[in-house]
Amino acid sequence: MNTESTIIIRAPKRRIFDIASDLSCWPELLPHYRYIEYLKRGDDRHIVKMACYRDKLPISWVSEQIIDRERLEIRFLHLRAFTKGMAVVWSFEDKPEGTLVRIVHVLRFRIPPLAPIAEPIIGSFFIEDIASKTLRAFKAHLESKA
Repeated sequence: MNTESTIIIRAPKRRIFDIASDLSCWPELLPHYRYIEYLKRGDDRHIVKMACYRDKLPISWVSEQIIDRERLEIRFLHLRAFTKGMAVVWSFEDKPEGTLVRIVHVLRFRIPPLAPIAEPIIGSFFIEDIASKTLRAFKAHLESKA
């Protein structure tokens, strides 16, 4: 399963990266996020429990977050729950109209025969919905501060 969510934000790439990589501010900036709990903190590598709502349905997962300041990428590896093993990459690209923010999710299903059933539920219903809400909320926040 591969999903990609994108948005153009009229703000500097570095500013978007800095805010998006700071998970502690997500529940304040993103209305659909319930909480972020740091299980292990490092300089640029953290283990976090993330929790949000897909509409009124509460979901949570544990991820490793790696902040790559040289490449301006934020990477996650889901460590538990239905999405265990999913790799997520946030990237930021300068465009004439602003910064293109891209979130790519890649998941190999642990039970391949169930992939045709699981992919629309995990991919479309959960991941694409939450990622697009996340990007729209960051856009609204960052552009209101410009």
